[in-house]
Amino acid sequence: MTLSAKLARVEEICGHTFSDHKLLRSAITHPSAVEGQPVDASYERLEFLGDSILGSIVAVALYETYPHFDEGKLTRLKVSLVSGMTLSEVGQELGIDECIIFGASETGTGARGLHSALENVYEALVGALYLDGGWEAAEAFITRTLKPHLATERAEHPTNPKSFLQECVQRDHMEPPAYKLVGSSGPAHEPTFTAVTLVDGIRRGRGSGSSKKEAEAAAALDALERMGYTHNGVILKRKQG
Repeated sequence: MTLSAKLARVEEICGHTFSDHKLLRSAITHPSAVEGQPVDASYERLEFLGDSILGSIVAVALYETYPHFDEGKLTRLKVSLVSGMTLSEVGQELGIDECIIFGASETGTGARGLHSALENVYEALVGALYLDGGWEAAEAFITRTLKPHLATERAEHPTNPKSFLQECVQRDHMEPPAYKLVGSSGPAHEPTFTAVTLVDGIRRGRGSGSSKKEAEAAAALDALERMGYTHNGVILKRKQG
């Protein structure tokens, strides 16, 4: 796909005709494609701006939509919507993956590299929409693309498994969880790591992921289930200690 075709396609995805096409080009350009060029040539600065705007717009929408949700539920919903996994899925569904401008050094990184780029470009597009069309343009894009992924059940799931597990075990007067990497497999550009969770020296959970961080989070989720703090990923009601 030519550059002009990519720009036109992204405008269709955003539902906005950009006055500043340099801004739009930067939003879909991976840093590997503009090495040695000014910092605004890639999506990184726009991603920084878009991240904050995205969080604010989602927070306002959830606050107004769910007047009976407490801070905890609102936070869990917000984090689930703006998580890298959700933004990557949305970007893939919208077809953003076909529009990203990559450099040669990024070729061969596989699904892992694309996952990160999709998340970053989505946020960069939010930033670009805000700068080119204002709050309303950014809000319209976010509402249209994230609303299908909104489910109130997300409010009952821990947004950060490791932090939530630590809160639970400390409340029950146990030692903080420890994590140990026990294996890795797969090619160098797309590895799979396996980690275990230890609480009071006892193995409580095991999980795998494409990074050490993801593997530890998966191990924490497994420990939450095995220790009875969650059931099928849903937080169980417990007395506060």
